[in-house]
Amino acid sequence: MSAAASRRIIGIDPGLTRCGVGIIDVAPGRKLRFVHVSVIQTHADQELDQRLRIIGDGIEERLGEYEPDSMSLERVFAEQRNLNTVMGVAQISGIALREAAIRGISTQMHTPSEVKAAVTGYGRADKSQVGEMVRRLLGLKQAPKPADAADALALAICAAWHNTVPTVRSSERMHGSARAENVAAPTKAQEAWLAAERAARTGRGRLG
Repeated sequence: MSAAASRRIIGIDPGLTRCGVGIIDVAPGRKLRFVHVSVIQTHADQELDQRLRIIGDGIEERLGEYEPDSMSLERVFAEQRNLNTVMGVAQISGIALREAAIRGISTQMHTPSEVKAAVTGYGRADKSQVGEMVRRLLGLKQAPKPADAADALALAICAAWHNTVPTVRSSERMHGSARAENVAAPTKAQEAWLAAERAARTGRGRLG
């Protein structure tokens, strides 16, 4: 796969304790190739400025090493999580967006439900379903762990399967999220796996 024929996307699942970073290549026809996944970690007993420096350095290092063409970030609404979590996500997102702007990397932001819908075809899929679908789509031997790693790759996949790669400014014009019609429809393999998974869960529920 030549560099001209592919696009590299970095997905960042922002968090102050664990910041997931996932990188994939996308070839024509939306063919996906796994490149990298990791989780940058800090501890609650560290000072805030030190935690932000550690995560900022980690993001900067990965951007410099892998040179992605675009970045996909999770967009979290205040009502979805507690205030401390939202503040941490906002702080890390700001660092990531700044690093992307310095390098001229296009960026987009997606809500968790958008990412789940793009990866699994179901906007309310649980973390195990997202992790398993990420594993299948990228041909991995096992689902990435912890969940922050799988979520970062899912964010990159969501960006890959959008028809366009809107910048932050265009996302803001669309009231904070990419248009739903731009999300790729689930593949037959996704639909079949999800149907089987739901049937299995229903069966276990009835037996239990």
